[in-house]
Amino acid sequence: MHPAFPGQFLYLASYLGRNPENKVVFLAKDNTIKTRLAGVALALYKEPRPVDPKCHPYLRAAEEAVLEGQQVVRSLDSLRHKGFVPDVILGHTGWGSLLYVKDIYPEVPVLGYFEWYYHALHSDSYWWPDETPPIDEMLRIRTKNAHHLLSLEACDFGYTPTRWQYDQFPKVWQPKLQVVHDGIDTEFCQPLAKRPGLVLKDAKLNLPAETEIITYVSRGFEMFRGFPYFMDAIREVLARRPKCQVVVVGTDKACYGPELKGMTYLQAEEKKGGYDQSRVHFVGVRNRGDYQKILRASSVHIYLTRPFILSWSMLEAMSFGCPIVASKTPPVEEVMRDGVNGLLAEFRSPHHIARRVEELLDDRALAARLGKAARETVLEHYELGHCLHRQEDMLYRLVK
Repeated sequence: MHPAFPGQFLYLASYLGRNPENKVVFLAKDNTIKTRLAGVALALYKEPRPVDPKCHPYLRAAEEAVLEGQQVVRSLDSLRHKGFVPDVILGHTGWGSLLYVKDIYPEVPVLGYFEWYYHALHSDSYWWPDETPPIDEMLRIRTKNAHHLLSLEACDFGYTPTRWQYDQFPKVWQPKLQVVHDGIDTEFCQPLAKRPGLVLKDAKLNLPAETEIITYVSRGFEMFRGFPYFMDAIREVLARRPKCQVVVVGTDKACYGPELKGMTYLQAEEKKGGYDQSRVHFVGVRNRGDYQKILRASSVHIYLTRPFILSWSMLEAMSFGCPIVASKTPPVEEVMRDGVNGLLAEFRSPHHIARRVEELLDDRALAARLGKAARETVLEHYELGHCLHRQEDMLYRLVK
């Protein structure tokens, strides 16, 4: 179960569906990407009603989760009356999907995918010493965990993708969780023997193989993924390197964290100016084929994040063998060692990010060594087949 099919279960659902021993049913709220997975039956539940505008601000997330859980229960009840009783249920807990499944299937084991537990201090919202939350904000953030705690109690077992995410959960609940990553498709995300150029016809982009290409990928252009710092860093690099090009993948919206008032982060950067817009190419969200082309052509990839969930895009860039400059923040440091399989830079210092990027552009032997080591890291710890087997083993341990 995941509200947005297939969510983090793209690989796992496909893997389970290929096994003729299995009957896989995926319960979701929408299928906006209009995809199908062989061997996987998709059942959709209705969109919950909106949260009551009079709801207390602290309880908004809780009410959203309750409404989501109610819709899930109605669909499960319908499936039960049709005679469908699963051997095991797996679902993402973030939106409340698993809150009430035991009320419909009390004997069926439930495995929860636990992505994040909120803290006001020393985590994603207020990490640096100069960031101090107002008391009202601290209370709101802590209360956001209400449905996560209910889900921890309701599930028989759970897992989370990284050690950093695991460490966010209360110690009393950690024995109920395991660290298992979703997995990276290292066959698809592999480099070519020689770095190619980049051609994207619809974006009118044709960059020869020898071009210095800086890449950046983020679902949304936002502060959580360091977009303003990235833009300031490339202002410095472009000013010093007249032939350098920048390719940016993503959408002009804030998926995580605060939004700007009256404009998007990209609009704010365009208003600020100070860079050659003809050399900075915002190519939007791309299909997987274009995404592969972009990262294979990358001279240096930049990945920035506050202390939050580590993006698949960073691990995929590592699998592509990209030389990477990444933020010196805990989720990145779990995977990347400075000077071993990438270069780390201070998240809030565009100057430091820019200088580290130029280290890799100037020293292509160093870039090649770090890119090779980055791919080896992913092959050793995050290879898709190995991760899928670990997820499958968790399911079979729960099946009666």
